[in-house]
Amino acid sequence: MDTDAQLVSLPERDHSPEPAQGEEQGSRSARFSRLSRRSWRSRLKAVRRWYADGGPLRRAGVLLSLCLVSLLLVSGYVVQPFLIPSGSMEKTLQVGDRVLVNKLAYRFGDEPRRGDVIVFDGTDSFVQEGPPENAVTTVIRKGAAAVGLMRSSGTDYIKRVVGVGGDRVRCCDKWGRLEINGRPVLEEYLYPGDVPSQVPFDVVVPEGKLWVMGDHRSDSRDSRDHLGEPGGGTVPVDRVVGRADWIGWPLGRMTSLGRTGAFADVPAPGPGHGAGGPHG
Repeated sequence: MDTDAQLVSLPERDHSPEPAQGEEQGSRSARFSRLSRRSWRSRLKAVRRWYADGGPLRRAGVLLSLCLVSLLLVSGYVVQPFLIPSGSMEKTLQVGDRVLVNKLAYRFGDEPRRGDVIVFDGTDSFVQEGPPENAVTTVIRKGAAAVGLMRSSGTDYIKRVVGVGGDRVRCCDKWGRLEINGRPVLEEYLYPGDVPSQVPFDVVVPEGKLWVMGDHRSDSRDSRDHLGEPGGGTVPVDRVVGRADWIGWPLGRMTSLGRTGAFADVPAPGPGHGAGGPHG
């Protein structure tokens, strides 16, 4: 028999390092999956053992950490307490009140309306740059702000929306009333004894901006005080943090901040209302 010829006629062996597809490959995947599940079970058991064997202090620390993380997530994306630092929004809000700011109010296509009480970042409108702050101070401030113990930022403000993009806001008419798009507004929320403004002004609010004022007009630094600065005192809509919907503290003042009807009869801005420019 020709041995060489017989060897040549035999099928060649596959020298490929890759395993053949099929049962063997499937079994390797299954083994890997089982090993992964065992690994996760082992880790989970180890965590449970660490938690159970740590005593009451460790368990309390874990629960406190979970509560803090949950609070920070809710405060960062849903509802945030905001400490009222001044009397600029009296009588509606008093110094020391904690309002709950709805951060979802304008997330889904809705925009601030006249009369809304909003919290906004005043950078580039009310202040040109924020105060310097180191990393440790920032962490402490953000943690305290999440529970309403401090202001969330030195550049955050709370005011009432008086004019939206396209509105002509003027003060005052011959009876001393605020006028928007030619219609006088009776502001029932003003601090007792206050007038709408002791300083006359006449502005057309640019699109995408807001004209905001405090309810305690004689004790509020608001859009009127920044007319000569970049932005003309108006606040960009995209700087709005959220809408103040409730007073959450103190307990005796807990209430919702309903919408005012003062602006119900204000017409939409039209060609005749946009004439003129800012006046101090």
